[in-house]
Amino acid sequence: MNMVALIQKKKDGKALQREEIQWIIDGYVAGSIPDYQISALLMAICFQGLDKEETFALTEAMRDSGDTIDLSPINGIKVDKHSTGGVGDKTTLVVAPLASACGVPVAKMSGRGLGFTGGTVDKMESIPGFRTTLEPSEFLAQVNAIGMAVIGQTAHITPADKKLYALRDVTATVDNFGLIASSIMSKKLAAGSDAIVLDVKVGDGAFMENLEDAVTLAKLMVEIGNSAGRRTVAAITEMGQPLGKAVGNSLEVIEAIETLKGNGPADITELALKLSGIMVYLGGKASSLEEGMEKTRAALTDGRGLSQLRRFIAAQGGNEAVVDDYSLFPQHTVEKKLTAETSGYVHRIEARCIGLASQHTGAGRATKEDTVDLSAGVYVHRKVGDAVQAGEVLATFYGNDEAKVDAAAAEASKAFTIGTDPVEAPKLIKEIIGLETEWN
Repeated sequence: MNMVALIQKKKDGKALQREEIQWIIDGYVAGSIPDYQISALLMAICFQGLDKEETFALTEAMRDSGDTIDLSPINGIKVDKHSTGGVGDKTTLVVAPLASACGVPVAKMSGRGLGFTGGTVDKMESIPGFRTTLEPSEFLAQVNAIGMAVIGQTAHITPADKKLYALRDVTATVDNFGLIASSIMSKKLAAGSDAIVLDVKVGDGAFMENLEDAVTLAKLMVEIGNSAGRRTVAAITEMGQPLGKAVGNSLEVIEAIETLKGNGPADITELALKLSGIMVYLGGKASSLEEGMEKTRAALTDGRGLSQLRRFIAAQGGNEAVVDDYSLFPQHTVEKKLTAETSGYVHRIEARCIGLASQHTGAGRATKEDTVDLSAGVYVHRKVGDAVQAGEVLATFYGNDEAKVDAAAAEASKAFTIGTDPVEAPKLIKEIIGLETEWN
């Protein structure tokens, strides 16, 4: 095969064959195909698109470019959950304990954050002693013993995706549905779970800012998962304002703990119950979606979800006392408040502004090399639809650098829109794809 000819083929709008895509990925990972030729191909793909067969083939080629995880030693139907990312998204720390408390094994690999806030791995590392790296045998044994484990993604999973994503990021070739879907799903398929629940965010704090695009992406990912023999369901969820109230690593872990204690914000509680309910259904521990949600609500109410979180923290070397004593988390030294200038109702909170504010505090990364301040972040006291009086606190900013915290407050001051008329909070779950029932 000839790379120039394949670039020309895609440039002319013709479909690449499975064996051609496999050859390209193999050559790129091996180093025999240079970045500049892959960049040209990516640009041709962005202009001409990928059909479903090409997207499926690309996903499988990237999946097979490195290690794949064999979860067969784990008893039961393994169910994974993945979010496309958003501001204040700490659902894994609530969903995984609830689902596993209901008997569904959760063997999950998560990533670090780049941008607004840390990823799930960063959040977990705010727990003193917590290990995000386990030996494969230890990982499998822990899931069989307590029902769940969450670790960082290894360097040997989907190396083709890592190389392609880094190149897409600097060549303006990120925004293509086939490339996005294959990137996400190659990692999920390599991770080895039997079923996958996708949380596809939509809004100004998400990669997909409009509902039509989010639905298109979700449907494509569901098709990819199902074609690979993994039962896949996607929920389209709101990210026009932060999820919950806490944005930042230790702040989000604390909010997840509070949610499992029954004290969480309404939106994170609702989303966690529905996502974990879907997981329980797909995991064969409920005969209907409604029963799945009933079971996860019971696990929340009777404290089994919180107990599972304690076991999980202890199993991975963390200090489980953080569940009762939040002073054990990394502590901030600087605090600043943003107050409302007028009375009325919160009409809008731009999630992207709050995310950038959190990044300014030190809670997120601008580059992969940046160190995250695990104590830093933003706490949003009012959500869309809430009444507010002039002088009341809208948000509090935490960190260890006064200049950074001041910059965060200045950024977040643009996020809030207050009007005189009452408004309703936006619908949290827009649509569920991949289930033959209405459950919204």
